[in-house]
Amino acid sequence: MSSFFIKKKGNTNVSKADEKSVGSKRKLDGDSGSKGRAKKLNSRLNEEISSDSEPESPAVNRKRKGNEEEEFEETAQEKKLRLAKLYLDQLREEEEKKTEDTFETDLIAGRLQEEVLEQRGKLQRLVAKDFLPPDAADVRLLRGHKLPVTCLVISPDDKYIFSAAKDCSIIKWDVESGKKLHTIAGGRKGTEDRHVGHTAHILCMAISSDGKYLATGDMNKLIMIWEAATCKHLYKFTGHRGPVSGLSFRKGSHDLYSASHDRSIKVWNVDENAYVETLFGHQDVITGLDSLSRERCVTAGGRDRTVRVWKITEESQLVFNGHEGSIDCIQLINEEHMISGADDGSLALWSVNKKKPLSTVKQAHGCHGDGGLEQPYWISAVAALQNTDTVASGASSCSHNSKVQLWRCGEGFRGLHPLFSVPVPGFVNSLKFSNSGNFLVAGVGQEHRLGRWWRIKEAKNGLCIIPLKRQTSEQEATNGQ
Repeated sequence: MSSFFIKKKGNTNVSKADEKSVGSKRKLDGDSGSKGRAKKLNSRLNEEISSDSEPESPAVNRKRKGNEEEEFEETAQEKKLRLAKLYLDQLREEEEKKTEDTFETDLIAGRLQEEVLEQRGKLQRLVAKDFLPPDAADVRLLRGHKLPVTCLVISPDDKYIFSAAKDCSIIKWDVESGKKLHTIAGGRKGTEDRHVGHTAHILCMAISSDGKYLATGDMNKLIMIWEAATCKHLYKFTGHRGPVSGLSFRKGSHDLYSASHDRSIKVWNVDENAYVETLFGHQDVITGLDSLSRERCVTAGGRDRTVRVWKITEESQLVFNGHEGSIDCIQLINEEHMISGADDGSLALWSVNKKKPLSTVKQAHGCHGDGGLEQPYWISAVAALQNTDTVASGASSCSHNSKVQLWRCGEGFRGLHPLFSVPVPGFVNSLKFSNSGNFLVAGVGQEHRLGRWWRIKEAKNGLCIIPLKRQTSEQEATNGQ
């Protein structure tokens, strides 16, 4: 072995001597040689150096490898610990991924379950317990109509409010700023031929679920269709023989249902600008109408004291009895349940599967008058936050001490429990919840929308925007304690 290394060492010295002699010789003759030959020689010298240094590399490499092994050498215990950590990290990653997948699956399953319940008309989100009474300073009043507001609708995105009044005008409002964006002025009686708009009291309005069309109905038996974005007039529907008192678009379509004092229900196709059919059944003027996504609508029959569910495709109807007075307003909570209000001061919760109310609250807004001659406040407007347990009612009061009352529906819509009330001076002629449930809008006037039995001079004609604040989980926990 030693002779091997000595021999190699000798050879290395010889080669180094040769290198020096060759290098010195080339250095002396460098000026006379060409650049090409110099480059070729340099490459040869490099090759010779690298090849001659090869015998030293095994020893050097072995030494370096030994140092590396010393640096990274680990005991059996350390190795076990390292592998265990890697395994735990791997398990953690798998569990996190599994948790994310499970969360997404649960979310999708919950959403699908809600959609199924909504289609069946059994969805009832329990949100009423979270609402807090608003501060009086937070309630905004938007003024623009000269006469009492009779009806209103909120756009599907909750950005705009459309209101109409006895002055025959329609106003489009911006919710955030409270400013008027567009006004369709009312015309005088006798100017129907040349005026674009209504020339009689507007009693009802509706907006399609996609926000494309706005429909309005008036005392002159006319239905007008507008482009909601621009307030441009599109069509005029005629056919009713009495004032148009109720309008509703079927959710997810442009089918329009209308109700009238002529006791009939009519169906229209707005896309085709066409009349479809007429249904009869009520024994008195129809005072309210509502619909959701099914091909059916519900109506309030005024003094015939009935609520009716109309199955459009079957051309049939279901009749419900329960109120003792004239039923003036009605609203669907979901596909299977509805709420109605009457001039006897009662509120009633209904199921389409039962002929009698599930629950009734008499004198829901109290009474007025002297002892022995007390009369309940009329329920003039109702609203429902769709697919939840929250409803609201407004009263017609001959005094300025009127209010909007919020209610919580009991489980299975059995029972109505008061939440809180918001003072609103004047006649509450229309009520609507925003789709998000963040605010409630009341259309207020000095007079009732259907007549002039009383006049409250202290009241202001306009829109009251009532913010609906919800308590956080921390506040809920504090209240529970």
